[in-house]
Amino acid sequence: MFWDTGRRRRPLRFSVGDRVFLRVSPMKGVMWFGRWGKPSPKYIGPLEILRTVGEVAYELALPPAYSASHPIFHVSILRRYVPIESHVLQYDAVELDDRLTFVEEPATILASDVRRLR
Repeated sequence: MFWDTGRRRRPLRFSVGDRVFLRVSPMKGVMWFGRWGKPSPKYIGPLEILRTVGEVAYELALPPAYSASHPIFHVSILRRYVPIESHVLQYDAVELDDRLTFVEEPATILASDVRRLR
């Protein structure tokens, strides 16, 4: 007998080249990708989909830091990435000298304390 759970959901479908976020903390107390502690992120990405594996699994282009992990993930731990203009970095503000190096110079000193040790 079919029981209606009241959830009306659309099946998630992605195509090759789409960008998605990957959920890295699906359950409390489970560590994925080598990060423990409270400030660990819930999602990483955006990551590009390289190919589909069946109907509900996708292969992702993982960054080199996560290369030890298997690159195929179920659709339930993926979230679609919606591009926002604030996510795009502007490289025009970075000034390079002739040797292509960046030198950071402080604008002002906000505080200077002299402390004596006992």
